[in-house]
Order: sequence, then C-alpha cells, then structure tokens
Amino acid sequence: MNGIKAPLNQPAQAGGAVQTDLDALSREAEGVARSIGFPPCPAILTKLVRETRNDDPDFAKLGELISGDVSLAAALLKTVNSPFYSLRSKATSIRTALALLGLRNVTNLVTGLLLRQAFPVGAGAGMEEFWEYSSGIARASSCLARHVRGVDGELAYTFAVFRDCGIPAMMSGFTDYLPPYAARNAGDGRPVTEVEEEAFGIHHAFMGYYLAKEWLLPDPVCQMVLWHHDFPALRDGRADIPASCARLISLALVADHVYAAHHMGVACHEWSEHGEYALDALGIDATDLEKLEPELTAALQEKA
Repeated sequence: MNGIKAPLNQPAQAGGAVQTDLDALSREAEGVARSIGFPPCPAILTKLVRETRNDDPDFAKLGELISGDVSLAAALLKTVNSPFYSLRSKATSIRTALALLGLRNVTNLVTGLLLRQAFPVGAGAGMEEFWEYSSGIARASSCLARHVRGVDGELAYTFAVFRDCGIPAMMSGFTDYLPPYAARNAGDGRPVTEVEEEAFGIHHAFMGYYLAKEWLLPDPVCQMVLWHHDFPALRDGRADIPASCARLISLALVADHVYAAHHMGVACHEWSEHGEYALDALGIDATDLEKLEPELTAALQEKA
C-alpha cells in the first residue's frame, strides 16, 4: 500500500481537498477490505435500515425481520433484558423490545450485535479483549451522558460501540497489529493513527469509517469514527463536524480514560494531551469527573 495520508494526519485544508483525500482513502480501504475478507453489510441490516427510513416504518414488519434470525433475536432480547437497561418489565418479544426502547435504539443494538457476529471472539486471541474494551467504553459513555447537558445518550452509546470498529478489521487483516489500548505507550507520544499508518499503510480510524459507511450507519457516527483521534482538527474546525459530535468524541475519551485507569490500571494514551479539551467541551472539570468516577466504574462492571 502507498500510505496515503488520512485527514487526521494532514495540515488544515479546504473542504474540497479533504473530500478528495477521503475518496482516495475509500479506494485504499476497499483494497484492504478485499484483501482481508472485510465483512459486508448483512442483508438483514440493509432491509432493516431501508424500513426504518420510511416515513411510516412498519413495526410489525421490523419485528418479523429481526425475529427471522433466531440467534440475532435471542441476543437482542438478552441485551435488552440485561441490568444495563434496567427495564421495569421484561421484553418477551422483538415487538415488545421495539415498544420499550424505541426504533432507533433497537436498530443501533441490532447493528452492534451484527458487528460482533462479524468479528466473533473465537476469531483471534485478542478479539475477546477488544469486545470487553469496546463494551466498557460504551457503558461508561452512556452513564456519563446522563450527567452532561445537551448530549444524546443513545447516540453516545452507539458511537462508543462503533468508535473503534476499525480495530477488529485491522486485527483480522494484520497478524502483527497491536490495538492502541494494548500498547498505551507505543509510538513515542505520536498519534496512534500515525504509528499505524507508518506500519500498515492505513489506520483503524479510517478502516472504521469505511466499515461504518458500508454498514449504512448514520453519517454523524461515520464522521465521528473518522475523526475521533484528531483532537487538533476538532479544535481548529478542520474536522468540519457539528459541535455536538465533537462533544460525543470528547465524552468517549473521558470514558476511555476512566476505563484505562480503573479497569486496566494504565494511563489512556491521549488523556494527558487532550483530556482538558475533552472536559471543557463537556462543560465539566476534574472535580466533577472525580465525583462521577464511582458511578462510572460501577457501570464498567455491568454486563449489557
């Protein structure tokens, strides 16, 4: 691969130049995807997204669609009825789950479950650790979102689930790939995207962006996946994403910091440099975070 630079490693440019680079990188990622057997968008997800985008979605049809995949339906009900959601009454069917959690939330859950099926724990020694990490960040993000004004809790959880979806793709494609959370001090302080691109010709943020686009995730989620390591671009506006998205990226960084410190006993590799920005973006300070940490660490112990 030729190591085309992603927007995350470029100086500020006009929007047109960035788009050109994204187009080039999409072709680059497509080549990598083909070489590593990248999981295509599941047919059931395509049908689900098509129905949810109708002006008047048919809940009965959606329920039948999900219920038609027995393993997916079982996994969804198990997740919905877990302590994480704390429902007053158990969901006994997919239609009940839709009524209790809403269409968008169930769609997001289904997408996440399909992603996990695409990169199963048994696919590699590090995959179980990845899913534990990803789930922990998502739970902590959801918990933190309840205490931050103006944050969409559902979107916070969904973004956290898919934030690092490029990592399992990289793990599947490159036997010597080491995820950032497993190499906190790698790269001599350089951005993880720069280290990965130097070694593999592409980095997990763009691989995740490509997967998210291919899997029909909402554009804000795709953009957040792409830019989630480039805090300088968030500061100077080069990322060109809404402030609400920058806040969700910041929220996930806080969750990552708490997970690293309290669950792994290490330092989050980006916190020392970008933690202050993240807290400012969320309108909280270190004292506020310290007060929330017991609740956040408890959330990490929950199983969704």
